[in-house]
Amino acid sequence: MKKIMAIAAAALMAVAMTGCGSSAPVTSDKADTAKDSDLAYLEEQGTVKVGYTIINPLNYTDDSGELVGFETEFATAVFDKLGLTPEFQEIDWDSKEVELNSKNIDCIWNGLTITPERQEAMSLTNPYLENRQVLVVRADDVDKYTASLEGANVIAEAGSAGEELATSDDAAFTGAAFTAVQSQATALVEVSSGTSDVAVIDYAMAGGSVGEGTSFENLAIIDLDFESEEYGVAFRTGSDVTEKVNTVMQELAADGTLQTIAEKYGLEDLLLVK
Repeated sequence: MKKIMAIAAAALMAVAMTGCGSSAPVTSDKADTAKDSDLAYLEEQGTVKVGYTIINPLNYTDDSGELVGFETEFATAVFDKLGLTPEFQEIDWDSKEVELNSKNIDCIWNGLTITPERQEAMSLTNPYLENRQVLVVRADDVDKYTASLEGANVIAEAGSAGEELATSDDAAFTGAAFTAVQSQATALVEVSSGTSDVAVIDYAMAGGSVGEGTSFENLAIIDLDFESEEYGVAFRTGSDVTEKVNTVMQELAADGTLQTIAEKYGLEDLLLVK
């Protein structure tokens, strides 16, 4: 009996020692910080995945196949100051929040209009560029659609500010039929080919994408002075990267870097950070 009790006592002691031994969870301030800090997560990677879609002059591929544009250069300048290397990843704009929250991308830097709904769903930087929606039509149809869009086939990028406007109760779209398309670039192609009549796209894109000297010389802009919008960069909700980016944006404005980039792409008059 004594022998049995001794064996049981030894077993209990072994269990107790195991509970205090190396198999117990190890915690550290560094681990906790990495778990809670988006910045620490990015610094550990050394890179930041930037979600974008093709929008000239914001993010687009030049004749040599290189990704260029105002947003491309702006993001690169900001992340360089933060010691991070940007990796640009083309996304489906309508799935941008899913891509961000699942960490397939780390931020959305691509002409993202600031709205109350997006401020609730993501962490947005201070506004840096002004924008508004404009109509793009075939040049021969300018007079036809300046007065009314009734009967027109209107398109805009799914999940965009253009879609929100085109499906609102704005009187300009009374009597028009609306269809969402994959991207603003797709919208221009459809209008150019005659598949659709009117594209609702960003003013910041339209100026560099249509008319003489562009790939869409047969298209023209109708500016109906829709409400002004502002662009911001989106990070995950609660991200501590947002304020860091705000600070660097101001630094780049102060030293003239941001102005130089904007002038290169004809957007200097739309800058909000100066």
